[in-house]
Amino acid sequence: MNRATIAGWVLTGISGLFALSASANDSLKAYPTTLPGLHRHVIKLPTLANEADQQVELIIGKEEQVDCNATSLLGTLTTETVKGWGYDYYQVAIKPGRLSTKMACVPNTKKKRFITLPLDTAQRFIRYNSKLPIVVYAPQEIAINYRIWQAKSAVMTAEQK
Repeated sequence: MNRATIAGWVLTGISGLFALSASANDSLKAYPTTLPGLHRHVIKLPTLANEADQQVELIIGKEEQVDCNATSLLGTLTTETVKGWGYDYYQVAIKPGRLSTKMACVPNTKKKRFITLPLDTAQRFIRYNSKLPIVVYAPQEIAINYRIWQAKSAVMTAEQK
């Protein structure tokens, strides 16, 4: 083997690395960098063997000083589609005020807690897909957290009665 062949392999390997890093950034090319008054949050998922057995749960909220009442944010999560690409993204709109129970709390017992935007199951759980990022646009003070849920591989049969 001559040096030119080895150098060609090395250059091919290096250009392959650049192509990989460029393709990671290309996955966001279709999405707007910002929307008016909103910041972009991106979740990139690792490739898994059985992605159909996974789901991503979105937990949208922020830290606030609250009393003993159960408190939630008021707002909406909508699904939008990038025109010309067909990729979905999510947009959070927060309204003024809070949902809260009305229990009598001991005065001056506020604690810092993460209060969330209540979502129905169809909005909260997203199909796991490592090929596309999950892109959420939200106001600056809102945090986008997530967790991965995994189904067991065993499938059980219901008993007929």
